[in-house]
Amino acid sequence: MVTTATPSMLRALPGEHRNRLLRIAREVSFPQGTRLFEEGGRADRFWIVRTGTVELDMRVPGRRAAVIETLRHDELIGWSWLFRPHVWHLGAEATTPVRAYEFDATAVRLMCQEDPAMGQAVTQWVGDVLAHRLRSARTRLLDLYAPYGAGNVV
Repeated sequence: MVTTATPSMLRALPGEHRNRLLRIAREVSFPQGTRLFEEGGRADRFWIVRTGTVELDMRVPGRRAAVIETLRHDELIGWSWLFRPHVWHLGAEATTPVRAYEFDATAVRLMCQEDPAMGQAVTQWVGDVLAHRLRSARTRLLDLYAPYGAGNVV
């Protein structure tokens, strides 16, 4: 199976929109083992990884959480902030020390409402990331729980 990387903000957004977002970014860091968010929690911010790794995971009843994807440099952590009801669909944990840009979701949604071209670009970027994450989740869950070979069906 060929997997394409999630589109980075640097490649996905026009320079003007990217620069507007970066102007409101806050630099943050998380020690290894920090939970950034939990499935079902309020999605009021998002991050772009600068350094380190973050694992996205999904709760599986009666089992340990299933790791869906590992995020690295320039990748988006969190998409639920853009779509109602603004609730996390996955969990996220720093698996190494992480430095990231943090964005306030309300401020970004307001920017997108005020500038429809920016709103379209951000929605397209996050939508592309969301599509990639859904494919990754499906593949990972098939790998973990389907009968042998079920993940190879095209």
